[in-house]
Amino acid sequence: MSSAATQAQPVDSDAERASRSAGRHADGHVRHRTGYRAAARQLLRDTLLDAARGLLEERPWAQITMGDVASAAGVSRQTLYNEFGSREQFAQTFVIHEGERFLAAVEETIERHLDDPSRALAAALELFLRSAAEDPLIRMLLSDDGTGGMLPLITTQSGPVIGWATSRLAGTIRAGWPQTSEADATLLSEALVRLAISYATAPIGPPRAAAQDAARLLGPFVERAVAPKRG
Repeated sequence: MSSAATQAQPVDSDAERASRSAGRHADGHVRHRTGYRAAARQLLRDTLLDAARGLLEERPWAQITMGDVASAAGVSRQTLYNEFGSREQFAQTFVIHEGERFLAAVEETIERHLDDPSRALAAALELFLRSAAEDPLIRMLLSDDGTGGMLPLITTQSGPVIGWATSRLAGTIRAGWPQTSEADATLLSEALVRLAISYATAPIGPPRAAAQDAARLLGPFVERAVAPKRG
């Protein structure tokens, strides 16, 4: 390389190097702080939701105040409101939080039967109905006469819960059977979610029988929806 070319190369000053180093460190600190805050917030939310579950195992939602939840979690009532906004939003988040446990198990069941879509549907629905029937909190919610305050979130005011569960289940279906169209996955998922809620809130027989009936009804659609698409 010529002397002129060498002189043309940019040369870092000590100040420039220090500035870049500080920027890297600052960026790392920002990411660290952001991650810490997210983890701390999630811990707070989980603590509050777990506190609500403990209280609901003793008495209905209508008899539980936001102050009761905050006290059980060891935080102020204002902290609870700051995090969830309102009593109604907290109750909705709680129902979805509890639904996470059931959907995770349902997804695992579907993934074990990807070679047989109809069987996957029946096994997943049976597991959900059996788990819901055995869960003491769900039994309490379902035995509510309408005055407990939380039952409407899975019946007359179930829109947000159905929307959340449908979206998540549709994602599971498309991950397991990628050939399924988004429209078919969503349609099937919403039908399954609505059937599951209906069977859980008004059971007409043992979980296995209900699941087999649903699979027989939806089987032809399932087989068509997940069938490999021809070019």
